[in-house]
This record gives sequence, C-alpha cells and structure tokens, in this order.
Amino acid sequence: MAAVTDFAAVGAAYDAYSTGGRGRLRHDLVFRRLQAELPDRPVRVLDAGCGTGEMTLRLAAAGHRVTAADASDGMLAAATSRLSARPELAAHVRFLRADVEVLEFGGERFDLVCCHGVLMYLDEPATAVARLAGMVAPGGVLSILAKNRAASGFREALRGEYALARDLIESGTGVSVGHLGVRTRGDTAEELDRLATEHGLTPLPWQGVRILNDHRAQEWSPEPDEYASALETEWAASTRDPYRHLAPLVHTLARRAPDGSGG
Repeated sequence: MAAVTDFAAVGAAYDAYSTGGRGRLRHDLVFRRLQAELPDRPVRVLDAGCGTGEMTLRLAAAGHRVTAADASDGMLAAATSRLSARPELAAHVRFLRADVEVLEFGGERFDLVCCHGVLMYLDEPATAVARLAGMVAPGGVLSILAKNRAASGFREALRGEYALARDLIESGTGVSVGHLGVRTRGDTAEELDRLATEHGLTPLPWQGVRILNDHRAQEWSPEPDEYASALETEWAASTRDPYRHLAPLVHTLARRAPDGSGG
C-alpha cells in the first residue's frame, strides 16, 4: 500500500473534513495535548506530513519555528496558500517537499517532531518511526497520530454498517477505507510506544482522539456551545480507559531524555 502523494485525489474531501466539527475535534485535541507537553518558550518543530498546514500554522501562531514537510505538491501548495493569508507567521515557517521515510536534515534536531495522519498510508510504521525518532533533540518529544487498529470496525458498527463491522472485527484486519475514500492501515498505541522505546525515547501517556463523535456525518457543523461541550467531553475521555481504546485515532507521544541518553 503506497503513500498517497496526489493531493487532487483527496484534497476537497480533506478540506471539508478539516473545517467540519469532526476535523476540528481532531486538531483541537491533538494541539491541546502538544501545548501541555511543550515548554513555555519557542521551540524547533518538524511537522512531517504537514498536509494543508493546519498544525503547522497553529504551532507557528504559538511562537514556534516550524519546518513543514510533505510529499505532495498539492498539499504543500494548499499549506503555502494558507500561510500567505497569515503574513505575520511567515518568518516562523519553512516548507519543503519530502517523503517522511526519506527525510534528512543532517545533524539538525527538533524539540518536537510531529507525524500526524501519515503512518496509515504507509505499508509499515517502523522505517518512518526510526527516522523521526532520530530527529528528536534531547528533551524533545515525538508526536504520532495514527489510525487505531484496535478499534477496527467500531466506527462502522456505530453507523449501522454491521456486515462490514463484523468482518473487520472478526478478521482483525487493520486495513479499511477511511473518510477520504482511501484504504488506510492501522497501528496500535502499544506498537508505536514499543517502536519509540527501541529508538531511545520514553513513552508518555497516549490519548484516543474523537472517541464519542466519530460517528458524526461529514457535514456535522455544531453550534459553538455544542462544539465546546463535545470537545471537553472528548478531552475527558481521551486519556481514560476503557474509552481511549475505542478511538478511531491514537495519539502517542514519547520524550528523549534531557541529556540525550538512549539515542
């Protein structure tokens, strides 16, 4: 299963997802967790697989210096266009075209390395995690958002797609068609934590993302009060068992020791 590099194939659907209630929940939950783990000062960030730049712009607006990489010319064009509408952030962001599995910065290291919504398009996670973990500076954090293989079939069951849900549950497969109409592969939080540990990082508590509202229609656009309530309820469930295990997405984080040991 090759990585998706043609933005035109999924671009419209991704934009609709990102601006709707479901997409906003994903971005808000992940960004809130990153803020909780980062120091209260500007840091160096790598956003590997930056897409249309949602997290890149959020981190830049928080004062961080962001290197944003993506394999898709279309995604980078969209991200660049969004940045042009925020000229005050231009000095904080640099874009480059590169696949996550072949990123290379020489000796440069980052205080935060993000890889969100990328591993699901790769055949296996180990190569990418190894490369990304090697770019984490002493004291820095690796942040991975991936499809949750452990919850395969749960979304489909909530939507009443019982035959498909039963097939996914009984087969234990981690591959299914996502909201963008593309076949994607899942990982588990435990596997991602193990990979991070193998490369000298110490896992932090992982969170489940969009546990309670994943069944919402793509066009769900809640009023502000409803959205705020949904977000706070999702946040409460995101790090608690058994709820987080049922999330469609897992957000794992791991930190390198401040003295750089383990790497």
